[in-house]
Amino acid sequence: MNTIQRILKGPWIPPEFGKMPYMWLFSLCFVWWKYLYVVPDRTEVLLIALTTLLFLPIYLHSFWVERERALLYVALASALATIWAFYNFSNLFIFAGAMCARVQPQRRAYQTLAAVMAVAVAAGLLLARERLFYFMPLLVVGLPVGIAAISEASLRRTRQALLRKQEEVEHLARIAERERISRDLHDLLGHSLSMIALKAELAGKLAERDVAACRSEIHDIETAARKALSEVRAAVTGYRQSGLASALASARASLAAANVELHEEVQRLALPPAKEHVLALALREAVTNVVRHAQANRCRLALAEEDGMAVLRVADDGARVREATDLKRGNGLTGMHERAAAAGGSLSITAGPGTTLELRLPLGEPA
Repeated sequence: MNTIQRILKGPWIPPEFGKMPYMWLFSLCFVWWKYLYVVPDRTEVLLIALTTLLFLPIYLHSFWVERERALLYVALASALATIWAFYNFSNLFIFAGAMCARVQPQRRAYQTLAAVMAVAVAAGLLLARERLFYFMPLLVVGLPVGIAAISEASLRRTRQALLRKQEEVEHLARIAERERISRDLHDLLGHSLSMIALKAELAGKLAERDVAACRSEIHDIETAARKALSEVRAAVTGYRQSGLASALASARASLAAANVELHEEVQRLALPPAKEHVLALALREAVTNVVRHAQANRCRLALAEEDGMAVLRVADDGARVREATDLKRGNGLTGMHERAAAAGGSLSITAGPGTTLELRLPLGEPA
Protein backbone atom coordinates (compact mmCIF):
# COMPACT_ATOMS: atom_id res chain seq x y z
CA MET A 1 0.00 0.00 0.00
CA ASN A 2 1.47 3.38 -1.03
CA THR A 3 1.28 6.63 0.95
CA ILE A 4 -1.65 8.09 -1.05
CA GLN A 5 -3.80 4.99 -0.53
CA ARG A 6 -2.93 4.97 3.17
CA ILE A 7 -3.98 8.63 3.54
CA LEU A 8 -7.28 8.04 1.74
CA LYS A 9 -8.24 4.62 3.09
CA GLY A 10 -6.09 4.04 6.16
CA PRO A 11 -4.96 2.68 8.43
CA TRP A 12 -2.86 5.72 9.27
CA ILE A 13 -0.93 3.81 11.93
CA PRO A 14 0.01 0.07 11.73
CA PRO A 15 -2.71 -2.02 13.45
CA GLU A 16 -0.22 -3.71 15.79
CA PHE A 17 0.20 -0.39 17.65
CA GLY A 18 -3.47 -0.32 18.60
CA LYS A 19 -5.47 2.87 19.17
CA MET A 20 -3.22 4.53 21.75
CA PRO A 21 -1.07 6.48 19.22
CA TYR A 22 -4.25 8.25 18.09
CA MET A 23 -5.08 9.10 21.70
CA TRP A 24 -1.63 10.59 22.23
CA LEU A 25 -2.48 13.27 19.69
CA PHE A 26 -4.85 14.81 22.23
CA SER A 27 -1.76 15.93 24.15
CA LEU A 28 -1.35 18.58 21.45
CA CYS A 29 -4.15 20.39 23.27
CA PHE A 30 -1.56 21.43 25.85
CA VAL A 31 -0.23 23.81 23.20
CA TRP A 32 -3.27 25.92 23.88
CA TRP A 33 -2.86 25.81 27.65
CA LYS A 34 -0.79 28.99 27.60
CA TYR A 35 -3.60 30.89 25.93
CA LEU A 36 -5.93 30.41 28.86
CA TYR A 37 -4.19 33.40 30.39
CA VAL A 38 -2.36 34.94 27.38
CA VAL A 39 -4.23 36.29 24.39
CA PRO A 40 -2.51 35.12 21.16
CA ASP A 41 -2.27 37.29 18.10
CA ARG A 42 -3.55 36.17 14.72
CA THR A 43 -0.09 35.41 13.38
CA GLU A 44 0.66 33.09 16.28
CA VAL A 45 -2.64 31.23 15.89
CA LEU A 46 -2.00 30.82 12.15
CA LEU A 47 1.52 29.53 12.77
CA ILE A 48 0.29 27.05 15.39
CA ALA A 49 -2.33 25.72 12.98
CA LEU A 50 0.25 25.46 10.20
CA THR A 51 2.73 23.70 12.50
CA THR A 52 0.06 21.22 13.59
CA LEU A 53 -0.78 20.45 9.96
CA LEU A 54 2.91 19.90 9.21
CA PHE A 55 3.46 17.79 12.31
CA LEU A 56 0.53 15.38 11.82
CA PRO A 57 1.89 13.62 8.67
CA ILE A 58 5.36 13.48 10.24
CA TYR A 59 3.92 11.84 13.35
CA LEU A 60 1.64 9.38 11.54
CA HIS A 61 4.20 8.32 8.95
CA SER A 62 6.90 7.82 11.59
CA PHE A 63 5.12 4.61 12.68
CA TRP A 64 5.77 3.06 9.25
CA VAL A 65 9.56 3.49 9.23
CA GLU A 66 12.42 2.05 11.26
CA ARG A 67 16.17 2.23 11.69
CA GLU A 68 17.95 5.04 9.77
CA ARG A 69 14.78 6.38 8.14
CA ALA A 70 13.26 7.00 11.56
CA LEU A 71 16.08 9.46 12.30
CA LEU A 72 14.68 11.79 9.63
CA TYR A 73 11.28 12.00 11.35
CA VAL A 74 12.89 12.55 14.76
CA ALA A 75 14.94 15.38 13.24
CA LEU A 76 11.87 16.98 11.59
CA ALA A 77 9.85 16.87 14.82
CA SER A 78 12.79 18.29 16.77
CA ALA A 79 13.22 21.07 14.20
CA LEU A 80 9.56 22.11 14.51
CA ALA A 81 9.84 22.03 18.31
CA THR A 82 12.99 24.17 18.19
CA ILE A 83 11.34 26.76 15.96
CA TRP A 84 8.52 27.06 18.47
CA ALA A 85 10.73 27.19 21.55
CA PHE A 86 10.23 30.97 21.69
CA TYR A 87 6.50 30.35 22.22
CA ASN A 88 7.09 27.48 24.74
CA PHE A 89 5.85 24.90 22.22
CA SER A 90 7.85 22.11 23.93
CA ASN A 91 5.21 19.38 23.39
CA LEU A 92 6.75 18.47 20.04
CA PHE A 93 9.99 17.52 21.79
CA ILE A 94 7.95 14.95 23.74
CA PHE A 95 6.69 13.48 20.48
CA ALA A 96 10.22 13.53 19.04
CA GLY A 97 11.43 11.59 22.09
CA ALA A 98 8.71 8.97 21.55
CA MET A 99 9.69 8.66 17.87
CA CYS A 100 13.17 7.52 18.96
CA ALA A 101 11.57 4.12 19.66
CA ARG A 102 11.61 3.36 15.92
CA VAL A 103 15.39 3.77 15.73
CA GLN A 104 17.36 0.52 15.91
CA PRO A 105 19.32 -0.97 17.56
CA GLN A 106 18.15 -0.07 21.07
CA ARG A 107 21.49 1.50 22.00
CA ARG A 108 21.20 3.93 19.09
CA ALA A 109 17.60 4.73 20.07
CA TYR A 110 18.76 5.85 23.52
CA GLN A 111 21.56 7.87 21.93
CA THR A 112 19.01 9.58 19.68
CA LEU A 113 16.78 10.31 22.68
CA ALA A 114 19.74 11.87 24.47
CA ALA A 115 20.41 14.03 21.41
CA VAL A 116 16.77 15.16 21.29
CA MET A 117 16.87 16.10 24.98
CA ALA A 118 20.14 17.97 24.43
CA VAL A 119 18.61 19.96 21.56
CA ALA A 120 15.55 20.67 23.71
CA VAL A 121 17.66 21.92 26.62
CA ALA A 122 19.75 24.08 24.30
CA ALA A 123 16.62 25.54 22.70
CA GLY A 124 15.16 26.22 26.12
CA LEU A 125 18.29 27.99 27.35
CA LEU A 126 18.73 30.07 24.21
CA LEU A 127 15.19 30.77 23.03
CA ALA A 128 12.56 30.16 25.70
CA ARG A 129 11.33 33.23 27.55
CA GLU A 130 9.74 31.31 30.44
CA ARG A 131 12.32 28.63 31.02
CA LEU A 132 10.67 26.94 34.00
CA PHE A 133 7.40 26.63 32.10
CA TYR A 134 9.40 25.24 29.16
CA PHE A 135 11.55 22.71 31.03
CA MET A 136 8.94 21.23 33.37
CA PRO A 137 6.91 19.26 30.77
CA LEU A 138 10.12 18.32 29.00
CA LEU A 139 11.79 16.83 32.07
CA VAL A 140 8.70 15.47 33.81
CA VAL A 141 7.01 14.02 30.71
CA GLY A 142 9.36 14.05 27.72
CA LEU A 143 12.25 11.97 29.03
CA PRO A 144 10.09 9.26 30.73
CA VAL A 145 7.88 9.02 27.62
CA GLY A 146 10.93 8.52 25.39
CA ILE A 147 12.41 5.84 27.65
CA ALA A 148 9.04 4.06 27.95
CA ALA A 149 8.49 4.18 24.18
CA ILE A 150 11.93 2.67 23.48
CA SER A 151 11.41 -0.09 26.05
CA GLU A 152 7.92 -0.90 24.71
CA ALA A 153 9.21 -1.01 21.12
CA SER A 154 11.98 -3.37 22.19
CA LEU A 155 9.43 -5.65 23.85
CA ARG A 156 7.23 -5.55 20.74
CA ARG A 157 10.13 -6.53 18.49
CA THR A 158 11.03 -9.34 20.90
CA ARG A 159 7.44 -10.62 20.81
CA GLN A 160 7.42 -10.47 17.02
CA ALA A 161 10.71 -12.38 16.88
CA LEU A 162 9.31 -15.01 19.24
CA LEU A 163 6.19 -15.34 17.11
CA ARG A 164 8.32 -15.81 14.00
CA LYS A 165 10.41 -18.42 15.82
CA GLN A 166 7.25 -20.16 16.97
CA GLU A 167 5.90 -20.21 13.43
CA GLU A 168 9.21 -21.61 12.23
CA VAL A 169 9.18 -24.30 14.92
CA GLU A 170 5.59 -25.21 14.03
CA HIS A 171 6.54 -25.39 10.34
CA LEU A 172 9.51 -27.66 11.12
CA ALA A 173 7.30 -29.77 13.38
CA ARG A 174 4.80 -30.22 10.55
CA ILE A 175 7.62 -31.28 8.21
CA ALA A 176 8.98 -33.70 10.83
CA GLU A 177 5.51 -35.16 11.37
CA ARG A 178 5.05 -35.68 7.63
CA GLU A 179 8.43 -37.41 7.46
CA ARG A 180 7.53 -39.56 10.48
CA ILE A 181 4.25 -40.63 8.89
CA SER A 182 6.04 -41.31 5.60
CA ARG A 183 8.65 -43.51 7.31
CA ASP A 184 6.10 -45.31 9.43
CA LEU A 185 3.78 -45.99 6.52
CA HIS A 186 6.69 -47.37 4.54
CA ASP A 187 7.70 -49.67 7.37
CA LEU A 188 4.19 -50.81 8.14
CA LEU A 189 3.01 -51.36 4.58
CA GLY A 190 6.29 -52.85 3.43
CA HIS A 191 6.20 -55.46 6.17
CA SER A 192 2.50 -56.24 5.94
CA LEU A 193 2.34 -56.36 2.15
CA SER A 194 5.39 -58.62 2.00
CA MET A 195 3.68 -61.10 4.33
CA ILE A 196 0.42 -60.84 2.38
CA ALA A 197 2.25 -61.47 -0.91
CA LEU A 198 4.02 -64.54 0.51
CA LYS A 199 0.85 -65.97 1.95
CA ALA A 200 -1.06 -65.29 -1.26
CA GLU A 201 1.66 -67.12 -3.22
CA LEU A 202 1.48 -70.04 -0.78
CA ALA A 203 -2.33 -70.08 -0.96
CA GLY A 204 -2.13 -70.28 -4.74
CA LYS A 205 0.14 -73.32 -4.50
CA LEU A 206 -2.17 -75.00 -1.98
CA ALA A 207 -5.40 -74.23 -3.80
CA GLU A 208 -5.50 -77.56 -5.67
CA ARG A 209 -3.60 -79.76 -3.19
CA ASP A 210 -4.93 -78.78 0.23
CA VAL A 211 -8.10 -76.71 0.32
CA ALA A 212 -8.16 -76.48 4.14
CA ALA A 213 -4.60 -75.18 4.28
CA CYS A 214 -5.40 -72.76 1.47
CA ARG A 215 -8.37 -71.42 3.42
CA SER A 216 -6.15 -71.00 6.46
CA GLU A 217 -3.65 -68.97 4.46
CA ILE A 218 -6.43 -66.82 2.99
CA HIS A 219 -7.73 -66.22 6.50
CA ASP A 220 -4.23 -65.12 7.53
CA ILE A 221 -4.13 -62.78 4.54
CA GLU A 222 -7.43 -61.22 5.59
CA THR A 223 -6.22 -60.83 9.17
CA ALA A 224 -2.93 -59.27 8.06
CA ALA A 225 -4.72 -56.88 5.71
CA ARG A 226 -7.13 -55.74 8.43
CA LYS A 227 -4.28 -55.30 10.88
CA ALA A 228 -2.27 -53.28 8.33
CA LEU A 229 -5.29 -51.07 7.66
CA SER A 230 -5.74 -50.47 11.39
CA GLU A 231 -2.06 -49.62 11.86
CA VAL A 232 -2.06 -47.24 8.89
CA ARG A 233 -5.09 -45.40 10.27
CA ALA A 234 -3.44 -45.12 13.66
CA ALA A 235 -0.17 -43.91 12.13
CA VAL A 236 -1.91 -41.19 10.13
CA THR A 237 -3.71 -39.87 13.21
CA GLY A 238 -0.45 -39.92 15.15
CA TYR A 239 -1.62 -42.14 17.98
CA ARG A 240 0.00 -45.41 17.01
CA GLN A 241 2.20 -47.13 19.57
CA SER A 242 3.88 -50.08 17.91
CA GLY A 243 4.65 -52.45 20.74
CA LEU A 244 7.70 -54.68 20.61
CA ALA A 245 5.63 -57.77 21.44
CA SER A 246 3.38 -57.12 18.44
CA ALA A 247 6.42 -56.61 16.19
CA LEU A 248 7.99 -59.89 17.42
CA ALA A 249 4.78 -61.82 16.76
CA SER A 250 4.52 -60.31 13.30
CA ALA A 251 8.20 -61.14 12.59
CA ARG A 252 7.65 -64.79 13.55
CA ALA A 253 4.66 -65.01 11.23
CA SER A 254 6.49 -63.40 8.30
CA LEU A 255 9.59 -65.57 8.63
CA ALA A 256 7.48 -68.71 9.00
CA ALA A 257 5.54 -67.81 5.85
CA ALA A 258 8.84 -67.41 3.99
CA ASN A 259 10.17 -70.74 5.33
CA VAL A 260 12.98 -68.98 7.20
CA GLU A 261 14.02 -70.68 10.41
CA LEU A 262 14.03 -68.29 13.37
CA HIS A 263 16.43 -68.44 16.32
CA GLU A 264 15.12 -66.03 18.91
CA GLU A 265 16.95 -64.74 21.99
CA VAL A 266 14.91 -61.88 23.39
CA GLN A 267 15.51 -60.47 26.85
CA ARG A 268 12.68 -58.54 28.48
CA LEU A 269 13.73 -54.91 28.95
CA ALA A 270 12.04 -51.96 30.60
CA LEU A 271 11.97 -49.49 27.72
CA PRO A 272 10.37 -46.04 27.40
CA PRO A 273 7.47 -46.15 24.90
CA ALA A 274 9.30 -43.94 22.39
CA LYS A 275 12.35 -46.25 22.30
CA GLU A 276 10.22 -49.38 22.21
CA HIS A 277 8.53 -47.82 19.20
CA VAL A 278 11.92 -47.30 17.48
CA LEU A 279 12.98 -50.89 18.20
CA ALA A 280 9.67 -52.27 16.95
CA LEU A 281 9.85 -50.39 13.65
CA ALA A 282 13.51 -51.36 13.15
CA LEU A 283 12.62 -55.01 13.76
CA ARG A 284 9.79 -54.81 11.25
CA GLU A 285 12.03 -53.27 8.59
CA ALA A 286 14.88 -55.73 9.23
CA VAL A 287 12.60 -58.76 8.97
CA THR A 288 10.99 -57.34 5.84
CA ASN A 289 14.43 -57.03 4.24
CA VAL A 290 15.27 -60.63 5.22
CA VAL A 291 12.06 -61.90 3.66
CA ARG A 292 12.34 -59.81 0.50
CA HIS A 293 16.02 -59.71 -0.35
CA ALA A 294 18.20 -62.05 1.70
CA GLN A 295 17.27 -65.42 0.19
CA ALA A 296 18.00 -66.75 3.68
CA ASN A 297 17.26 -70.06 5.34
CA ARG A 298 17.89 -68.98 8.91
CA CYS A 299 17.52 -65.74 10.84
CA ARG A 300 18.84 -64.96 14.29
CA LEU A 301 17.02 -62.34 16.33
CA ALA A 302 18.53 -61.11 19.61
CA LEU A 303 17.59 -58.35 22.04
CA ALA A 304 19.62 -57.76 25.18
CA GLU A 305 21.08 -55.14 27.47
CA GLU A 306 24.78 -54.37 26.99
CA ASP A 307 26.55 -51.65 28.97
CA GLY A 308 23.39 -49.67 29.58
CA MET A 309 22.27 -50.01 25.97
CA ALA A 310 19.38 -51.92 24.47
CA VAL A 311 20.93 -53.86 21.57
CA LEU A 312 18.84 -55.39 18.82
CA ARG A 313 20.56 -57.69 16.32
CA VAL A 314 18.95 -59.28 13.30
CA ALA A 315 21.27 -61.56 11.32
CA ASP A 316 20.53 -63.80 8.35
CA ASP A 317 22.51 -66.37 6.35
CA GLY A 318 21.63 -64.91 3.00
CA ALA A 319 22.75 -66.95 0.01
CA ARG A 320 24.56 -64.07 -1.68
CA VAL A 321 27.85 -62.64 -0.45
CA ARG A 322 27.47 -58.86 -0.40
CA GLU A 323 29.62 -55.86 0.43
CA ALA A 324 28.37 -53.00 2.57
CA THR A 325 28.46 -50.71 -0.48
CA ASP A 326 26.02 -53.02 -2.23
CA LEU A 327 23.30 -52.20 0.29
CA LYS A 328 21.23 -49.35 -1.05
CA ARG A 329 20.09 -46.76 1.47
CA GLY A 330 16.38 -46.83 0.69
CA ASN A 331 13.50 -45.27 2.57
CA GLY A 332 13.46 -48.06 5.15
CA LEU A 333 17.15 -47.90 6.08
CA THR A 334 17.12 -44.11 6.00
CA GLY A 335 14.14 -44.06 8.32
CA MET A 336 15.85 -46.47 10.73
CA HIS A 337 19.01 -44.35 10.82
CA GLU A 338 17.01 -41.16 11.45
CA ARG A 339 14.92 -42.68 14.23
CA ALA A 340 17.98 -44.21 15.90
CA ALA A 341 19.82 -40.89 15.84
CA ALA A 342 16.79 -39.02 17.20
CA ALA A 343 16.60 -41.48 20.12
CA GLY A 344 20.29 -41.00 20.92
CA GLY A 345 21.36 -44.36 19.48
CA SER A 346 23.09 -45.76 16.44
CA LEU A 347 22.45 -48.24 13.65
CA SER A 348 25.05 -50.34 11.86
CA ILE A 349 24.73 -52.87 9.06
CA THR A 350 27.36 -55.48 8.25
CA ALA A 351 27.24 -57.24 4.89
CA GLY A 352 29.08 -60.33 3.76
CA PRO A 353 27.97 -63.95 4.00
CA GLY A 354 24.56 -62.78 5.11
CA THR A 355 23.60 -59.46 6.64
CA THR A 356 23.63 -58.31 10.26
CA LEU A 357 21.71 -55.30 11.46
CA GLU A 358 22.56 -53.90 14.89
CA LEU A 359 20.57 -51.16 16.60
CA ARG A 360 21.83 -49.70 19.86
CA LEU A 361 19.68 -47.40 22.01
CA PRO A 362 20.48 -45.99 25.47
CA LEU A 363 18.08 -47.28 28.10
CA GLY A 364 17.91 -43.84 29.76
CA GLU A 365 16.77 -40.60 28.21
CA PRO A 366 19.25 -39.04 25.76
CA ALA A 367 21.28 -36.15 27.12
